[in-house]
Amino acid sequence: MTERIAITGLGAVSPLGSTHPSTWRSLLEGRSGLKALDPSWSADLASRVGGVSSFEIHALLEPHRARRLDRSAQMGLLAAQEAWTHAGRPSLAPERLGVVFGTGMGGLATLQEQLTVLREQGPARVNPLTVPMIMPNAVAAQIALFLGARGPLEAPVSACATGADAILWGARLLEQDLADAVVVGGCDALLNRAGMAAFGAMRALAGGDGPPEEASRPFDELRSGFVMGEGAAALVLETAARARARMAPVHGWLRGGAVNADAHHITTPQPEGRQAEQAMRQALVQAGVSPHDLQLVKAHGTGTVQGDHAEALALGRLFDNSVVNRPWLLAPKAAVGHLIGGAGALEAVLTVLCLREGLVPPQRNCPQPDPALTLPVPRFVSRLEGPAKLAMANAFGFGGKNVVLVFEGPG
Repeated sequence: MTERIAITGLGAVSPLGSTHPSTWRSLLEGRSGLKALDPSWSADLASRVGGVSSFEIHALLEPHRARRLDRSAQMGLLAAQEAWTHAGRPSLAPERLGVVFGTGMGGLATLQEQLTVLREQGPARVNPLTVPMIMPNAVAAQIALFLGARGPLEAPVSACATGADAILWGARLLEQDLADAVVVGGCDALLNRAGMAAFGAMRALAGGDGPPEEASRPFDELRSGFVMGEGAAALVLETAARARARMAPVHGWLRGGAVNADAHHITTPQPEGRQAEQAMRQALVQAGVSPHDLQLVKAHGTGTVQGDHAEALALGRLFDNSVVNRPWLLAPKAAVGHLIGGAGALEAVLTVLCLREGLVPPQRNCPQPDPALTLPVPRFVSRLEGPAKLAMANAFGFGGKNVVLVFEGPG
């Protein structure tokens, strides 16, 4: 990037908390947001554990307005509102405020509900708002309506890489002078029979036969799949010049990013992580830093056997024997599950908080790391050393999309 992008606002709704401070505090304390799902609808599913988010949408919207939003959009709107407030509600022309907010699947809960209505009560009883509730750009549109944003409006759909994709997309709008501020992020709410059955049929989910909080095991040798989570996260991005001009607190900086595709398989990553490695190297070059400069790597780390191994191999080549001081590993899905379209955004928020606070949370559920993983796994809260704190954040998605972001602390 020609200029660093300022991160002036953060927001989150996650299985660990309904705001970004509560989520961060719980992660730092080593807590888990994973629990057994309600057996009334999950008893016959392949996986019966998930990261359920608790939130209160009626604090923001009247009940009749909240009912017009799918659960995923409710969480996305809450996260965006928190980030906007955290940024100080910047004063700018509506035409200069953009929104880039994506989802992996859209309003699946609403679709499942209305298909049941159609089957049991007939077409006349189907909700007339079904289409605007299930369309993938619904959450982006709802955020723009809520904020009165009349600038660029985009809704990336990049599976598990969506949230990170939105951040990179928003930064490009700022670089091209198409907006002065952009609200970016992602969300998903797939903890329902349709979502869980579909991913279970792929054999992508951990069974969760043991304690729910131990089911998600990124990079551990006993990993068996990912645990579904739900939630949303948002960031407010501004140019450095605008942030300085309004004397806004900066919580971190986006230094660079890169995106490419495996072109290997619709769901399985390239086994050796070759394109993922290439995306990491391109992101570091664009950010003007080297692997030696990083203190933290936020891994995609879903807990699948193949995906984690491919990422570990890619990281092993990136941090070869020439790198003496290896960065800490951060794999948050062990605590929150996999938020699909919201994963990249929530994990970006957590990465920014690690850099801002100079701390790395303890890693859950990885007592026996994959031998291919050469990065240190924090067993306790650990400190990031040095004045310039830099992190790389990976997000990989079905379809073979790889998005890598490079963040810098606010100091």
